[in-house]
Amino acid sequence: MRSFIGGHEVVSDTDFVELALGTPVELWLGVEGESEMERAARMDAARDILADNPDFPDRVSRVAAEAIEAFAPELFNVVSLSRPVGRRRPSRKAAAA
Repeated sequence: MRSFIGGHEVVSDTDFVELALGTPVELWLGVEGESEMERAARMDAARDILADNPDFPDRVSRVAAEAIEAFAPELFNVVSLSRPVGRRRPSRKAAAA
């Protein structure tokens, strides 16, 4: 079965992320062996994208959460930590008095 996003065929996990975000993954993660000048240019481009798209971090978080939910839902299994009964911290008002 083939998958398409916006008319582009998704052939790998990386394709899915790039098409969902609209930017190449390497822009944010870098590439092995990049020079200091290449890194500076990549970081400048990333800053420009973030300045032009202030909602981009929210989109990235949403894509990451959806990917985790789809491929590793056990990571969302969270156990609440209980607090000891009977030992309460004093309120700020009580501490200030």
